[in-house]
Amino acid sequence: MITKRKAFIIFVVLLLAVQVFFVNTSAAEEGTGDAGKIEKLERLIKEQQEQMESLQQQLNQLKETATDAQKKAKEAKSVAEEVKITVQAPVEKAVTSGQDRVKLAVSGQANRAMNIVDDGKDTRAYFVDADDSNSRVRFVGTAKVTDDLTIGARIEVAIAPNESSDVSQEDQESGNFLDQRWSEVSLHSKRFGKLSLGKGDTASNNSSEVDLSRTDVIQYASVADIVGGMLFRQRGDDTLTTIRVSDAFSNFDGLSRKSRMRYDTPTFYGFHLAGSVVSDQRYDVSLWWGGQGLGFKAAGAVAVAYLNGDDSDYQYDGSFSLLHEATGLNLTLSAGSREVDEQDDPSNAWVKAGWLTRFFSIGETAFGFDYGRVVNLPTENDDSYTYGAAAVQQFEEYGTELYAQYRLYSLDRNVNPDVHDISAGIIGARVKF
Repeated sequence: MITKRKAFIIFVVLLLAVQVFFVNTSAAEEGTGDAGKIEKLERLIKEQQEQMESLQQQLNQLKETATDAQKKAKEAKSVAEEVKITVQAPVEKAVTSGQDRVKLAVSGQANRAMNIVDDGKDTRAYFVDADDSNSRVRFVGTAKVTDDLTIGARIEVAIAPNESSDVSQEDQESGNFLDQRWSEVSLHSKRFGKLSLGKGDTASNNSSEVDLSRTDVIQYASVADIVGGMLFRQRGDDTLTTIRVSDAFSNFDGLSRKSRMRYDTPTFYGFHLAGSVVSDQRYDVSLWWGGQGLGFKAAGAVAVAYLNGDDSDYQYDGSFSLLHEATGLNLTLSAGSREVDEQDDPSNAWVKAGWLTRFFSIGETAFGFDYGRVVNLPTENDDSYTYGAAAVQQFEEYGTELYAQYRLYSLDRNVNPDVHDISAGIIGARVKF
């Protein structure tokens, strides 16, 4: 756009050019002019040239001013964009420790589900906290003493209203379940291993539950957990028995979480040993392994636990999971047995075939199909089986999993009372933070 100032400068330049034109024309027509006139004309031309140079300098100054203005405008835009990014950026984590050299991490999860259960007489909906992986919050403190040695502390509490292992036909609102899952201190050395003191996983805990399928949030070796509190109903008169699903199905998974002293060796070629001692002369040992190669990922564990119970001594269990990374096809196996006095030993065998794929960019989708059989639970006259199908959708950026499962539980008895099968449809979500 031509400003008034630029228009004025252009007008002056044209005027001077016209003057020069007429002066030159006049001099040409006269042919001869006296020296005074020529000298006067030369002065006039010189003055006009000086004026034109002055005008050119002003034009250059205007260009520089315009360039500076454009540069400042770009800088202002850049600052504005930085401010916008700062405003939109998430707030930095503000969790701090009371000790300068101790790092504190807070994490946890909520895992809620709706179970639609058919017990042979009624079909009802139950709203539960999924005991496959119940809702919880944890606090972990770590202090790095040297490059090799780290001091640790962990406190974890389960907060699970209407836990699925408690909810039943007779008690649909079982109330709040609070459990001190962990309360321990530890010393961890890369060279010498880890020593833990307090309540937490015993060495054998989770040894029957190694699983690479990514459906274990709802479908894993402990098949009873999601409806563990439900009661079998007697055939004929449809009355409820006192036998729960959790009484008839077990994966015999170690000593769970106890107040103990535990030691874990360093890992050698994917292997490490663990052992723990617990109150009441109980103890356990386990061997763990994990590896990757030839397009496969694999993991497994075996464990022996001394229960020192009134009617039981040793318990044995193990599990193995194999994942083909290119196709996502996977296989998981679990088995366990317990030595029991005055009856045949109960045992469990369970297998799951799965497929892990990515239909959507939001995260992986996992499918699983499983079958399990338990003998001599709850008595030596009982034989149980279960099968199920599950699907889990991951939302990786949001720590969220949506899941669904169908499962059937069948308890075959050689003594009265005979009971109906229990079938369950489950939908739910777990959100980690």
